[in-house]
Amino acid sequence: MNIFSSSSSSSSSKFTIFSPSQTPNSSKFHLITHLKTPHSSPSQRIPLPIHSHDSSTSPALQEKPQNPAPQTEMEEYREGFDEEIIKAKKSLEELLVVRRPVMEEVKAEADGGSGSKKKESAASSRIDEGLSRFAKKMPIFEPEMVESTSEEKLLLVNLDLALYKAKILTQNYRFEEAEEILRKCINYWPEDGRPYVALGKALSKQSKMNEARAVYEKGCQATLGENSYIWQCWAVLENRMGNIRRARELFDAATVADKNHIAAWHGWAVLEMKEGNIKKARYLLGKGLKFCGGNEYIYQTLALLEVRSKRYEQARYLFKQATKCNPRSCASWLAWAQLEARQENIRAARSLFEKAVQSSPKNRFAWHVWGVFEANLGNVDLARKLLMVGHAMNPRDPVLLQSLALLEYRYSTANLARVLFKRASELDPRHQPVWIAWGWMEWKEGNLSTARELYQKALSINSTTESAARCLQAWGVLEQRVGNLSAARRLFRSSLNINSQSYVTWMTWASLEEDQGNSVRAEEIRNLYFQQRTEIVDDASWIMGFLDIIDPAVDSIKRLLNLEKAENSSGDRVGDEQSGGVSADSVNVSAGGSGSGFDLDEFIRQKLLLDPSNLEVRFASSLSRSTKSAINVRRSQSKNVTAAPKQ
Repeated sequence: MNIFSSSSSSSSSKFTIFSPSQTPNSSKFHLITHLKTPHSSPSQRIPLPIHSHDSSTSPALQEKPQNPAPQTEMEEYREGFDEEIIKAKKSLEELLVVRRPVMEEVKAEADGGSGSKKKESAASSRIDEGLSRFAKKMPIFEPEMVESTSEEKLLLVNLDLALYKAKILTQNYRFEEAEEILRKCINYWPEDGRPYVALGKALSKQSKMNEARAVYEKGCQATLGENSYIWQCWAVLENRMGNIRRARELFDAATVADKNHIAAWHGWAVLEMKEGNIKKARYLLGKGLKFCGGNEYIYQTLALLEVRSKRYEQARYLFKQATKCNPRSCASWLAWAQLEARQENIRAARSLFEKAVQSSPKNRFAWHVWGVFEANLGNVDLARKLLMVGHAMNPRDPVLLQSLALLEYRYSTANLARVLFKRASELDPRHQPVWIAWGWMEWKEGNLSTARELYQKALSINSTTESAARCLQAWGVLEQRVGNLSAARRLFRSSLNINSQSYVTWMTWASLEEDQGNSVRAEEIRNLYFQQRTEIVDDASWIMGFLDIIDPAVDSIKRLLNLEKAENSSGDRVGDEQSGGVSADSVNVSAGGSGSGFDLDEFIRQKLLLDPSNLEVRFASSLSRSTKSAINVRRSQSKNVTAAPKQ
């Protein structure tokens, strides 16, 4: 008995499941359903294909189709349909790249899924395996890399500690260790400008100028040009190397990065001062005051400008403002003291020197300048004591030993001076003034070949600096004295090529020509000097208006700006000045006490923890056995001689 009657001719006997599509569709849709009766076996399941045609008639459900498809055809339909489903799912999973949990697949298999689900599980497992292999190759999926990244992210306090350690190493001349630490700091904190500044300064101290320049350039790139300290240090480096134009550009960049950076304004102004651009220097100092307020940097430099213009009352006022801004500014006290020394105000100068050492007890400049001042007055024992105290506080400073050597040569023995010169050259082999002063002493002792070797050593360090110009001038005087006039002329000319503003060199050369009877040539040389010299044109009214608007503030300064020395054309004095020596004739005035009640010995005991009576023994023990014997010889020579400060 037929459950369904399926007459194709009668519409009443049709049982319609799908209504025909109103829009013709040329594609076929194949659907195979398995009907299972409660009591039927799997072999009795009848697949019913349903076809969607373009005709208006709808397919009917039949128990037995009129043209039943063969069994092989039905199996092909089933297999093809399963493959299409698998391909579609696989493409969809590859598109979404969603990793399916493995437990779901296992559960599905345990529940007795169909054959298609098993194939789907196999396909997804293959995708999982591929993703796993891909993940192993990617470091982002590695847990070790995540942990190492968190460890490398150090705290900022570690940078502060590393910078302090590098600073101590640099002060102890352990440059390699300091560089290693600073380069690690740059790797860990590339956006911080302090490691670049510290590393650049350490390289500059070793005369590695090109490496320091590369560090500063890298620092400016890493900080996006917003760190004014790196720009300013780079500008100072270029200025030292003689690249004035480049230094101006870098100072300008520093002020653009931070207009409140006082060191940039001040350094730029000092550069313009050295180039003779006084008005430009005043303009820059005014900018510094405008943006940064009163500052002892600015006041001290302005005071030095007034000294150069011989407006001493205005200079004193500015020095007073500088010391008000920072009473512990040792450089301001020293510069003011040198002004009073030039004006032969000995009592005031000594009082200012006392304030300088009280403001900074370990400052090497304070002890050195004061010691030279007392030596010029003929107070040899006091000068020796001051220089030895400075050396005890700064045992690696070659300048203090240089002045001590010249002092001992003048008032003691040349052997002791040689020991001190040798020690100074060992402390800093690239310090040109030590070699120049040593050469001058050997020339005075008649050791001309040794003097020439020492001068050559100084020039081999750097032949373009002002020290090199002084060395060439002193060497020229040596050759002039021994009769090598052609060599002397070449040396004078070379010195003037480096520093054409040296009055001493021009006049020494003119004196040489005049001594040889070439009065016309001597006059030409003098005229050349006056024609090419840089005239300092300054406006006296500028300072009068400026003093009414300045406002003191508090800051710090760590640099000493020396006053210019008086010009002298004497041949013998030329040798003394070029050697950096001390001359008892340079200050021909009587020195009175400071009147301040300052007890130097008590100050040394209390502040520096030194025994003033044991300074020479301490000094000799820090050098060598030959130094001890030389000091004993000097003591025996001056046993009955007492040297107290002149009254």
